[in-house]
Amino acid sequence: MSDTLTDDLYQRTMALIEPGDIELIGCIVHSRYDGQSDLEMHELTVAINDVIAEAAGTGETYIEAGNDDTDFSSNQFQGRTLADEAFVWECQQLLRDGTFDLVFYYEADADQEAIVDGIEALEGVESVTPVP
Repeated sequence: MSDTLTDDLYQRTMALIEPGDIELIGCIVHSRYDGQSDLEMHELTVAINDVIAEAAGTGETYIEAGNDDTDFSSNQFQGRTLADEAFVWECQQLLRDGTFDLVFYYEADADQEAIVDGIEALEGVESVTPVP
């Protein structure tokens, strides 16, 4: 991936986590999957959900897909707790330069180092860029 595309995606991710009601941090996951790898992208999103939920200490979570709710776009997903449907993370899957990048953001009290390490260990991940 070109440095220009990576820098642009990083800046866009920084804009998503700007201070609001919840302090957020995130990461950009550069995958090895192309636009024809829908099943693999789903499996990777589920695996990342598990990594983030564990590092955030939220307990079991489920994934709400954009096509399940008119408030989201089709490539947007949220992780929510089973107990009270509280926000855990949000993700956007972006096809850039021939492969998917996944932009995740979550509450700032999550263990960022554990999340990055856990995601880097997953199959199909090229690299992870923590934000910030």
